[in-house]
Amino acid sequence: MAKSPVNFVETPVADLYGSNCFSDVVMRERLPKAIYKEVKKVQTGEIELTPTVADVVAGAIRDWAIERGATHFTHWFQPLTGLTAEKHDSFISPTADGRAIMEFSGKELIQGEPDASSFPSGGLRATFEARGYTAWDVNSPAFLKEDSTGVTLYIPTAFISYHGEALDKKVPLLRSMEALSIQAIRILRALGNTGSKRVVTTLGPEQEYFLVDKELADARLDLVLTGRTLFGARPPKGQEMEDHYFGNIKDRVFGFMRELNTELWKLGIPAKTQHNEVAPNQFELATIFTSSNVATDWNQLVMETMKRIAPRHGLTALLHEKPFAGVNGSGKHNNWSISTDDGINLLEPGSSPHDNAQFLVFLAAVIKAVDVYAPLLRASAANTGNDHRLGANEAPPAIISMFLGDVLSDMLDKLAKGQPVKTGAKTKLEIGVTSMPKLPKDLTDRNRTSPFAFTGNKFEFRMVASSESVATPNTILNTMVSEVLSEFADILEKAKDIPGAIKEIVIQTYKEHKRIIYNGNNYSESWVKEAEKRGLPHIRSTVEALPEFATPGTVKLFAKHGILKKEELESRKVIYLEKYIKQINIEARTMVNMANREIFPAVFSYAGEVGANIGSVKSVSADIDVSAEENLLKEIMENLKNLKEHTKALESLIAEGEDTEGDIYKHALFYKDHIFAKMSGVRYYADKLETLVDKSSWPFPAYEDLLFRL
Repeated sequence: MAKSPVNFVETPVADLYGSNCFSDVVMRERLPKAIYKEVKKVQTGEIELTPTVADVVAGAIRDWAIERGATHFTHWFQPLTGLTAEKHDSFISPTADGRAIMEFSGKELIQGEPDASSFPSGGLRATFEARGYTAWDVNSPAFLKEDSTGVTLYIPTAFISYHGEALDKKVPLLRSMEALSIQAIRILRALGNTGSKRVVTTLGPEQEYFLVDKELADARLDLVLTGRTLFGARPPKGQEMEDHYFGNIKDRVFGFMRELNTELWKLGIPAKTQHNEVAPNQFELATIFTSSNVATDWNQLVMETMKRIAPRHGLTALLHEKPFAGVNGSGKHNNWSISTDDGINLLEPGSSPHDNAQFLVFLAAVIKAVDVYAPLLRASAANTGNDHRLGANEAPPAIISMFLGDVLSDMLDKLAKGQPVKTGAKTKLEIGVTSMPKLPKDLTDRNRTSPFAFTGNKFEFRMVASSESVATPNTILNTMVSEVLSEFADILEKAKDIPGAIKEIVIQTYKEHKRIIYNGNNYSESWVKEAEKRGLPHIRSTVEALPEFATPGTVKLFAKHGILKKEELESRKVIYLEKYIKQINIEARTMVNMANREIFPAVFSYAGEVGANIGSVKSVSADIDVSAEENLLKEIMENLKNLKEHTKALESLIAEGEDTEGDIYKHALFYKDHIFAKMSGVRYYADKLETLVDKSSWPFPAYEDLLFRL
């Protein structure tokens, strides 16, 4: 049941916002001044957190949480499942006289000890080695979650093993942020900036998702178990009319969005933009930029909150990358930038980017990093769902390229050729109506087909999978850019002529890596051919991409910057390959189940009705022409026979796959090349049958119901 909507006249958004978040404002109010200053120094890495300070902070968080009805707390972390995890403990501490007091110590704030044995470790841990530790992320604020039973305090944490290996997605992200800060500060010092102390990567993810009627979704085993439709004939109307994109939002969806915004605002998450996306019943939500680790936490909470709130409105939220064939799937647009602690955006071109040495150096670093580490960046967006989406007409192909726009591309071309460069102030766009204002024109257009596009003062990585954590793509982005900044810093720190060295770095980098820059239509077949001529890698599937996590080059890169050790990288490759195998196996087994237990009986029963009707008509008169009905019955039975044969073949492949042991990569390839491939044959005949069988006889809701009824 949906909650009663908040009256924003009686409770202004400003009063509601952050009410369930132990934000910097709340911390400043509740901590003694000296302790608050200590915490701020801990957050910037100037000093370590002491037990004394931790105890005071824990007491303040406890009192704040209990005042709002909390009885339990949990260390909230992000294991390698891609989801979040939590173990709840109460504040209750019994006293000798039989009473209870509410306690929460600095030790409990800083460190937790969940059982690590049942989380994926990719061989890092034996099953019997159960000890794992969660460690407080001091830069991500604690928050309260409300449910129908009460309130719980959540403490964002990192998760490591007994021997210190990273068992989660946050530890490497935090390390990569620190690595990039170190290298970026070296660049800034070489350029004469002595004021900035830290550099932070910032992130503003856009989350795409579908909403479908819950009753309809619950009637489909594939949506319940896999998050996508394994069967479904194309409806008469899809997205071809382009009428859903930015269209009017239906009341039922608005109700969901309003409650979603309210819950997110209470958590201090700045949900900013919401709109209809391209496909029917597809939508998008975007949050405002913040530091990458906090943005990652926010995005996990956005996805969790969507899934939790949707049923209150009789809806199901689908985060799968391709829940419906034939219409656009969902991605996550990863808007990434680099800023200093004193507010300088290092990817801001300014009015004269050709004279902006700082911008040119950081732009060149990103260009080189994306070219050199393109396969690794591609791997960061790899999962089973994205295999359905990448290369389709709504998503970039599985080829990494970079869009800079005509102005910046022309500027770099002229710099490389030694020609004079001039990029003036922003021009104005005239609408042609005197009563309407002239609009400032951005330095670059937006290229929705580019996987990695410069969009004013940030880069938009558009390949990221909609259901996945943004931690891994940003860890990789940060690490690869750190490496190139390190190379540039080595040159600049030795240079006697800094302007000359910068010019040489920018020109040389552009000449060597301009193959990665493409401002055209990435969806076109001509680009695929052009990319091949340029020597750009085209990694088409998840199975082909995942080994990039543990190549010698990746191991060397991550070791140099202290992000992950070889064993930790190998474990991730294994975990993600295992996840691929398990997901395809679940989908295949679900498909067999639906074909055998739902489609086959329903179609056979309907065929019996058709046959009986033919016999009934013939019994009235032998002269009545029933050839159309007989042809229909014949077509149904032929397709039913083919469906059964393909289903049995799929069953055999599943059994073979489940018995396979040995090399994990070869095992995953078997699932891709045989089981996944055979699934399309099963689907073909089932979808054909859906078009032949009476709608009332089909065993589960059709696409037109799921996509057009809200």
